Amino acid sequence: MLRTISRLASSPARRNFIRLNSTFVVPRTQKAIVFEKNNGPLLYKTDWPVPTPAADEILVNVKYSGVCHTDLHAWHGDWPLPTKLPLVGGHEGAGVVVARGSAVTNFELGDYAGIKWLNGSCLSCEFCLKGAESSCSDAILTGYTHDGTFQEYATAKAIHAAKIPKQTDLAQIAPILCAGITVYKALKTSTATPGQWVAITGAGGGLGSLAIQYAKAMGLRPIAIDTGAAKAELCKSLGAEVFIDFKATSDLSAEIKQATHGGPHAVIHVAVSEAAIEVSTDYVRPTGTIVLVGMPAGAVARSSVFNHVVKAIDIKGSYVGNREDTVEALDFFSRGLVSSPINIVGLSELASVYEKMEKGEIVGRFVLDTTC
Repeated sequence: MLRTISRLASSPARRNFIRLNSTFVVPRTQKAIVFEKNNGPLLYKTDWPVPTPAADEILVNVKYSGVCHTDLHAWHGDWPLPTKLPLVGGHEGAGVVVARGSAVTNFELGDYAGIKWLNGSCLSCEFCLKGAESSCSDAILTGYTHDGTFQEYATAKAIHAAKIPKQTDLAQIAPILCAGITVYKALKTSTATPGQWVAITGAGGGLGSLAIQYAKAMGLRPIAIDTGAAKAELCKSLGAEVFIDFKATSDLSAEIKQATHGGPHAVIHVAVSEAAIEVSTDYVRPTGTIVLVGMPAGAVARSSVFNHVVKAIDIKGSYVGNREDTVEALDFFSRGLVSSPINIVGLSELASVYEKMEKGEIVGRFVLDTTC
């Protein structure tokens, strides 16, 4: 096969292929969704260059990529962290390793790999050394500061890429690579223990639907907060003991306290709502913990100081998980304890997915098939 690649590279067809240290034939160009400026057109390209992996990188033939709310923020450019431009978004990519750099030792060609939000970090600063790689000042962010997974081929630092067992359903595991790891880390951050109540806002969406399952698998008692009959049905089917429709109640705080006999011990906020954060400081159980995950643009977390002190509550931020969290979160999936409620659409349909996301119409998670 290597000789075949060599012949291709020296023939008139060489312009169509990259010669890499690989037994795979890799094209020079590919399909990708690109935007050249924030809020600019989402351009469906069929001639986007395939990247060449650096010495410490792998090149992954992305089969499926989940669509996260962070991708929408990257497109809008509404966070106080600039994106690279032009940009290929996406950071929940699952596929096959088709090439690797000369320094890579932890992946073999043909392995399944996942590309995550945290694409790379320095590995030597105080944060990396204590497992807080996402706080590294040199962190590389997939689909934000580094071209992401809304393309057929993408690169990732091998040390941070997720190892995926062979025979895994790559469409199903794609959302675990960000949404799953993120909510699993948030539940750990909450310090809630088995038997305790945990409220999950935005429970019917991509992160929330996974948070319910991780909570259940960790022995917690999930109460789902969202709106609409479809989301209520989904949340209950995934293990939520209680579903509360925040649009259908006259007193959200009182209803949650009643359902949990005094308030949840923890609240995981994946909803992008400032109001949801503020009201949770009232209904969370005294000595409870509120964990902020979703990041609505320009939002502020408000808490009455008197209430905060008297109830002795904690408000914590939880970013993406580290490498250890990744292994643990993927293990829950591999053991069949969590699954991804997904809708698969073509790469070219990303704009319509964003439209549904902005309207709050998404139940579960959308996953893009990069081949179409």
